[in-house]
Amino acid sequence: MDIHIVQPGDTMYRLAQQYGVSMERLIQDNQLPDPSQLVVGQTIVVQYPELTHTVHAGDSLYSIAQMHNTTVAQLLRNNPALQGRDLIFPGQVIVVHYASRPRGSLTVNAYAYPTIDRNLLRATLPYLSQITPFTYRFDEEELIPLRDEALVNTALQSRVAPILHLSNLDDQERFSGELAHELLQDKDDQKELIENILRTIDRKGYQGVDVDFELVRSEDAEAYAQFLSQLRQALTSRGLPLIVALAPKISANQPGRLYEGIDYHLIAQSVDFALLMTYEWGNLTSPPMAVAPLPQVQQVVEYALTEFHPNQLYLGIPNYGYDWTLPHRSGSRAKSLNNVEAVRLAWNHRAAIRYDEAVQSPWFRYVDDRGSEHEVWFEDARSIQAKLNLAFDYGLYGVGYWNLDRPFPQNWVTLNAMAQIRSEM
Repeated sequence: MDIHIVQPGDTMYRLAQQYGVSMERLIQDNQLPDPSQLVVGQTIVVQYPELTHTVHAGDSLYSIAQMHNTTVAQLLRNNPALQGRDLIFPGQVIVVHYASRPRGSLTVNAYAYPTIDRNLLRATLPYLSQITPFTYRFDEEELIPLRDEALVNTALQSRVAPILHLSNLDDQERFSGELAHELLQDKDDQKELIENILRTIDRKGYQGVDVDFELVRSEDAEAYAQFLSQLRQALTSRGLPLIVALAPKISANQPGRLYEGIDYHLIAQSVDFALLMTYEWGNLTSPPMAVAPLPQVQQVVEYALTEFHPNQLYLGIPNYGYDWTLPHRSGSRAKSLNNVEAVRLAWNHRAAIRYDEAVQSPWFRYVDDRGSEHEVWFEDARSIQAKLNLAFDYGLYGVGYWNLDRPFPQNWVTLNAMAQIRSEM
């Protein structure tokens, strides 16, 4: 795999000639909305097919997989134009494998709202080991129902393990330290909530649990770890894992409401896995900056490894960016956007995309129709490659995306080129 950075005068035809691959392949792999609209500084992922299969009448992806000793899921990953469907026709060329080899294996998780577009879900499921519908809330000991059946069933049919997500969101959709506190101080409520979780798992087919309590009070740190330990014991009897999503700490005594109730040392002994939420440095209310600057992400990983084994850790990866209006003022809010929208925005405003090597993230500035200046930070193939390399460099178990609901075709092509994706079912 190569990553080409678009230069002035580049066209898809010229790139196809330069790299010796078909223009159709470049367009399909990158899922470009309009191949004629290339932005200077944009990334184009180039892959080199090593073995292909030309479809004959009567072929199916299953028969092709059997013929070439691979899997249907791998064929879907190698051919993103199929959009996760076994809809092939005679004469179509299917890539069986590419010349590049993955660095290693990763378990790939992603959060998704139950309302995710079904076509987007189908297209991206082949790249996942697990999917985590967002989110089950609770009121005292009761789980608040979530209309997740369609998402869970689709995942199970694709042999992607659905993970039940439990959070301390309140009825205003805000993380509540008070809600967590009330639960963590009541052993009876904890016991009943765990029983409700197990009943939901049995009824719906979940394959594990991910707990994401945020803004936990400092005085509740030990009680939180104890609750996780009790839940883990209950899941272990069913052979299911417990994952915890953690605020991105860089030291044990890091101050701040996000961090003080999250004790990495205690939690590491209470769970099977931890997902480091290594994003949101650049956020809705911050000054313009990278959402997940690599040096800060690396600091979090290095601290986490003082308490967790590498095989316990997922690296969090953001699937979004932000558009800030300049000059940034206290109280102003950025606009969230997906990574495909960011490139389109650069095209619409004739802005060149730059890349900050220090933080390993793309960005650009533009002036809107009202004359206001903006700064945009987002993710592209280079920044994803840097994050995946970090996960491999430290021997982490996997990666977890927030979230799946936004299209980002280049991410999945880059992931497929770099990683052998584990099955968790």
